[in-house]
Amino acid sequence: MKVFYFTATGNSLDVAKRFGGELYSIPKILKGNQFDFEDEKIGIVFPCYAIGVPSIVREFIEKITLKSPYIFAIITYGNTLGGCVNWFKSFAEKNNIHIQYAEGLLMIDNYLPIFNIEKQKLKEKNIEENLNRLVTDVSQGKKYINGGTFFSSMATDAIQFIYKINPNINSDKKFSVSDKCNGCGTCAKVCPRDNIIIDKNPHQLKPIYGGHCEFCLACINLCPQKSITLKKESNPNARFMNENVTLKEIINAND
Repeated sequence: MKVFYFTATGNSLDVAKRFGGELYSIPKILKGNQFDFEDEKIGIVFPCYAIGVPSIVREFIEKITLKSPYIFAIITYGNTLGGCVNWFKSFAEKNNIHIQYAEGLLMIDNYLPIFNIEKQKLKEKNIEENLNRLVTDVSQGKKYINGGTFFSSMATDAIQFIYKINPNINSDKKFSVSDKCNGCGTCAKVCPRDNIIIDKNPHQLKPIYGGHCEFCLACINLCPQKSITLKKESNPNARFMNENVTLKEIINAND
């Protein structure tokens, strides 16, 4: 079994590891030159962004060729899934990838402009119980698509349209870097878009953003000095990394 994943702060990597098999980082696949894969089972694991599919995952689906009688998708989310699952299934089919099983998994939301990470951690989300159910479903080859409702699909379409006509809603221009930055380069290493370079000026040593941000917020959440912040966020001191993964694993996935 092959499992392809995109992760920023570890949730989707944690989930991907639970299914076993060979793990493939989506950002690394896009940076490489192999796009044809085949196996008896293939999985795709990624987070839901704005009740939609991250652009990096869309690019992956448009480039990849997957041959398997059973392809499953697990979409991690922290608040509401909307019509993300059904949207992804339809998008994949347009690119000749046919999904047999697709479901969401409620986890901690790291979207700092809206959610307080500490409050998120206190919510009972039954992550282990639900994840075990998904793993069992896939191991048994269950066929199921969480199609959502008509209204959830409408919500996803509406939000995605807003982001399409206003792509600067989520932009690295909204990030600021304080003098606590020591130029360690962690932010550049965890960025899946290679969107960050470290200014080598000894009087600055700060990250410089290139304007091609996925807005995954890995650079902010994983900064050891907590020196990168959003101009507006609910709790500037709260940060998140999945407890079942290491910073080294996330760097290896995205660097």
